[in-house]
Amino acid sequence: MAEKKQNQKQINIELDEKTAEGTYSNLAIINHSVSEFVVDFISMMPGAPKAKVKSRIVLTPQHAKKFLKALNDNVARFEKAHGPIQDYEQPHIPLNFGPTGEA
Repeated sequence: MAEKKQNQKQINIELDEKTAEGTYSNLAIINHSVSEFVVDFISMMPGAPKAKVKSRIVLTPQHAKKFLKALNDNVARFEKAHGPIQDYEQPHIPLNFGPTGEA
């Protein structure tokens, strides 16, 4: 076991001040192709006819699955500590991203 710890490399992760502030998103749209998952994080204001993509994350299918597992684990820990997260029904929002692309 000690040998395994010695073989692990440590990664130093930098977080600049602007990125540390974060970006608010209240909508995520996920698309995928054979080779990638694309997650668009969007901020919508009530009653506004337009919304902007604030961030786009592109993942390999393997990383998307790891992300899903990590998010599930974190939600489970959150709910264990704070109780169930309420899931409110949202009205259908017709979305228009312009012409349909191909991957």
